[in-house]
Amino acid sequence: MTTELAHKFQDPNRGVYFIGTTPPKSTIEDAQLDAIGQKLLDRLGQIEVDGLIVYDIQDESSRTDKPRPFPFMQTHDPRAWSKRLQKLALKPVITYKSVSSRNEEEFNQWLNDAWEDFGIRDIVLVGAPSSEGQIMLPLAQAYAALDRHPHPFHLGGVTIAERHAEKGDEHLRLINKSVAGCDFFVSQAVYNPQATVDMLSQYARTCREKGEEPKRVILTFTPCGSIKTLEFMEWLGISVPAATKHRILDAESPLDESIKICRSALEQIIEVALPLGIPLGLNIESLTNRKEEIDASINLYKLLKATLDLKLAEQNLI
Repeated sequence: MTTELAHKFQDPNRGVYFIGTTPPKSTIEDAQLDAIGQKLLDRLGQIEVDGLIVYDIQDESSRTDKPRPFPFMQTHDPRAWSKRLQKLALKPVITYKSVSSRNEEEFNQWLNDAWEDFGIRDIVLVGAPSSEGQIMLPLAQAYAALDRHPHPFHLGGVTIAERHAEKGDEHLRLINKSVAGCDFFVSQAVYNPQATVDMLSQYARTCREKGEEPKRVILTFTPCGSIKTLEFMEWLGISVPAATKHRILDAESPLDESIKICRSALEQIIEVALPLGIPLGLNIESLTNRKEEIDASINLYKLLKATLDLKLAEQNLI
């Protein structure tokens, strides 16, 4: 079965465009959820999107010794939020699933329920945030279980350029995840474009050596309007070079400055990725629920979508 998104992803001459969102806190009553979903969709009414991405928020405190800048809070089931948004927006939704805290039997049950009860077709599997603690189901085993599963999910994976800067092997992870069934990749938020450029160029080179076509890479960008947001980004493992940090914090309008930085980062990545035949997409998120940053994420979406669309149009004319 080819999902609507899988069909779009097959055309390398077009971009694919998403807004990333998290399910509401679990303390919010069900009666309020439609209103929250509608508020999100009202913002999306200003823009044209191919779909939404719903994250599976986990307590990642095992990954770092630093205190979390914002407290971790349980959320509603991402599958239920995906179903609600799909119904309200009439758009496809990619649903994240963190696999490490449940065994294979429970994961299979999750897959059954996701398909049959929640109408989920497009998923991204995420491994453990660190090697600390008990990992009930390693990511590789989850991929193997999904491969044996009767429902034909459209599968994506996560890519982290910062990991490439540190270990130099992220391009090989992409190759291995493709072998395991991943049809696309979603990046961590980009504030260090050089790390992404290095990873993508090595990925394209390895694909060429193997005689394979690169999979689509959906680049995530987020606005940053305060030192607290910046601290949270760094806590999440997002690499922000010192000069970029100072540019944002010293600017008269940190949010506007962060948007300029994101556009410049995208342009640097485009200049390398498109000639190498890597199909791109965009995922724009707000890491906080501050109204200014949510509004800025919509402005960022408009600007980056126009930037990528223009570059693709120029390339298709050549």
